Amino acid sequence: MLELERKIYQELLEWKSRSQGKSALLIEGARRVGKSTIAEKFAREQYDDYIKLDFALEGPDIRRNFEENIGQMDVFFRNLFILKGKELPRRKSLLIFDEVQLFPLARQAIKYLVQDGRYDYLETGSLISIKRNVKDILIPSEEEKIKMYPLDFEEFLWAIGNRVTIPAIWDAFYRQIALGDPIHRKIMEQFRTYMAVGGMPQAVVAFAEGNSYQRIDTVKRGILQLYEDDLHKNDELYGEKASLVFKTIPKQMTDHQSHYMFSEIDKNARYKNYVDSVEFIADSMIANRCANVSMPDVLLSQYADNRNFKLYMSDTGLLVSQLLKSGDGSNEIYRALIYDKLDANLGAVMENMVAQMLVTNHHELYFHEYEYKPEDSKKEKKYEIDFLIARNQRVCPIEVKSSGYKNHKSFDYFIKKYPIRIPERFILYTKDLRQDEGVTFLPLYMAMCL
Repeated sequence: MLELERKIYQELLEWKSRSQGKSALLIEGARRVGKSTIAEKFAREQYDDYIKLDFALEGPDIRRNFEENIGQMDVFFRNLFILKGKELPRRKSLLIFDEVQLFPLARQAIKYLVQDGRYDYLETGSLISIKRNVKDILIPSEEEKIKMYPLDFEEFLWAIGNRVTIPAIWDAFYRQIALGDPIHRKIMEQFRTYMAVGGMPQAVVAFAEGNSYQRIDTVKRGILQLYEDDLHKNDELYGEKASLVFKTIPKQMTDHQSHYMFSEIDKNARYKNYVDSVEFIADSMIANRCANVSMPDVLLSQYADNRNFKLYMSDTGLLVSQLLKSGDGSNEIYRALIYDKLDANLGAVMENMVAQMLVTNHHELYFHEYEYKPEDSKKEKKYEIDFLIARNQRVCPIEVKSSGYKNHKSFDYFIKKYPIRIPERFILYTKDLRQDEGVTFLPLYMAMCL
């Protein structure tokens, strides 16, 4: 099977060099984003040997060894090596704790294992940051964390052997010049393909290996079912409705201009009854939450109103599968999407893709609603900025349009309402780069540059 190249590998190398065994590294991410795969690839290529403990599969003897012997390192490692059938050379080996959220005591033991100094430690897990998973353990200060996301646009292109497109995009962005219609059209076709397939490793491998779109869609639906099963288990354990919140995300995005409305689940629903479910979904990294800010200040988090929010799917390819409900006609529908021939408003898909790219670039997601009275109006009207990010220590507003849209009233009134310096304003749309009246129009794929 095709082995995907992932950017996070460089972060693992930097951790190994920087840490020199003085800290463990925890890879957080949604299920099926490739955490275990990259951990084992790193172990094979950068260490003499390794042992992986998969806590979804390990039996009671391994768990008991942690519970009874972590204070006796010689005994702990003797038992571990007997149970796993091999011994590791000191300071040249890696222990991988896979799905560590399923056995929190192993995560707590990192403190003592790192202090012991015999080996390096890499942890992977899903739903790790949920408070209920760690409420009874001491989180080790010796643990560093990084987040892993679905493949970004560049990683997707690497998977199909394309290493020329992204440098051209960055060059045009830095120089603020158009790529020209033939090149732009070709990149938009590649970008639409990325949106349709998504960044989940299984789906990307299926595409790169020449599988039909129907097969790719089946792969994605399997991942969605896995997520729903996880959420159902959470609901049964804690009496929550996370599975219902997750299922309604696509409809919410198309019906309410992305704003999440609990009334879609229950007409009498209240935020306080669903807040834990929303937190669970966001912490699981299967969806990205975007909060409204009451004031467009560079310290965006200080003004966040978490009661007014949007939920985006963490992977746009999964959203496409949810929206299309494609079944046997998936090949034709996917081709129509890729070649911009689908008779549907793709605004929700485009906005979700931008949200995904901003999160991958380590931006927190915020939007802003405001009221303003235009000169030709008798009353105030409501306007919205799709995304606000902090860029170069300034607030940077971003609008997303699914066509060659040129109007930017929301930006103009935004500038008039708030007397703050806003050196950069971006509209992300389907056409080539251009500038107009202080607004930079960027092709959607250049969201990766922000």
